[in-house]
Amino acid sequence: MRIIFKTDYMQDIRPWKDGYQLSLYLILLALAVAAPFLLDAFYLGELNNVLIWAIAGMGLMILTGHTGQASLGHAAFLALGCYSNIILMESGVPFMLAFPIAGIITGLVGVLIAIPALRLHGVYLAIATLALSILADDIIVLTAEWTGGVGGKYAPPVNVFGYNIDRWGTPDAFYWLTLGVAVIVTLGYINLLRAPLGRSFIAVRDSEVSAQAMGVDVARTKAISFGLSCMVTGWAGALMGLFAGAFNNETFSIIISIELLMMIVIGGLGSIHGAFLGAMVIGFLPQFLSLSKEWIGALTGTTISLPGMEFGVFGMILIAFILFEPMGMYGRWLKIRTYFELFPFYRKDMFKRQKSYLKTERLR
Repeated sequence: MRIIFKTDYMQDIRPWKDGYQLSLYLILLALAVAAPFLLDAFYLGELNNVLIWAIAGMGLMILTGHTGQASLGHAAFLALGCYSNIILMESGVPFMLAFPIAGIITGLVGVLIAIPALRLHGVYLAIATLALSILADDIIVLTAEWTGGVGGKYAPPVNVFGYNIDRWGTPDAFYWLTLGVAVIVTLGYINLLRAPLGRSFIAVRDSEVSAQAMGVDVARTKAISFGLSCMVTGWAGALMGLFAGAFNNETFSIIISIELLMMIVIGGLGSIHGAFLGAMVIGFLPQFLSLSKEWIGALTGTTISLPGMEFGVFGMILIAFILFEPMGMYGRWLKIRTYFELFPFYRKDMFKRQKSYLKTERLR
C-alpha cells in the first residue's frame, strides 16, 4: 500500500502528486522531444496528428468535460481558427502574431455565440451547436472572397524567428512546433483547474444550484468556459490547416465535431489525460485498421474493402465504453492504479456510478 503524507498546502495544489509522478511526466516529455530522432517521417507525422487532436480535445474538454456543456459544433471553431490564421499570414502578419490572434478571434466569437446558446441545456444545447457546425460549411462557401470557398486555400510557409518550418520539408521542426503548443496548452489547462475559475467550471458541471449558492455567476462562468474552449480549439484548427497544407469547406465537416466528442468520451471525460488518450485512439486507429486490412489480405489472398468500417469501429468502441466503462480509458487506468495503491483495502464501491444531476439541481 502506497501512502503520500502531505505536510504543506502547496503539496496539495501542485500539478503533480509527488516526485514519482513528476519523474514520469518528465520521462514522457523527454521521449516526446526525442521522437524525431527515433521515428521515421511517416510515424512522426502520425504522432504530430495525435498532438493536434489532443489540443482540440483539450479545447472541448474545458467545455464538456469540466463545465458539463455538451457541444457538437467545435468543427466550426476549428475552421475559424484555421482560416483566421491563414488569412492573417497572407495579409503579412508574422506567424508568431497570427497564431495567437487566430485563437483570440475564435475565443471572442465563441463568447458571442455562447451568450444565447448557453441558455439551452443538455440535448438542446447539443442540437444548437450541431446546427452551428452545419452552418459553418455554408458560411465558408458564401465568404469565398476570404476563404476561397469550395476551392479552398493553401497554407503558406511558417516562419519562426527567421527559420522556415514546413510540414513536408522540415517535419522535425513542425513536430516540435506542435509539441510546444501542446505543452503550453496543457500547462495552462492544469493551472486553470487549480485557479478559482477552473473550480467554478467544475462546480457548475456538478450542480448549478449549488454553484450559484456558493456565489458563482453561472451564466458568466459558462460564457468564459465557451470562450476559452473555442480559443484552444482555434489554435488546434490553425495547426490542423498547416499540417494538411490544403483545405476547403469540406475539411472541417460535422464528422469532425462528432469525432471530437467521441474522443473525449473514450479517453475519459473530466481529465486532461483523457484528451491525450482519446487522441491516440482517433489518430492511430485508422492506420491500425488500414494495416490490419493489408495483413488479412496478405494472409487470405483477398482484398478487403468495407465502406464505413472506420466509423463503425469508432461507434462500437464508444458503445462499449458507455456500457462497461463510462469513465473512459483514463478511468479504467485510475481504477487499476488505485487497486494497487490501496491493496488489500480496495473496494469496488469507491467508483460506484451515480447520476450527475437530479431534476431539481439544474437551473431553468
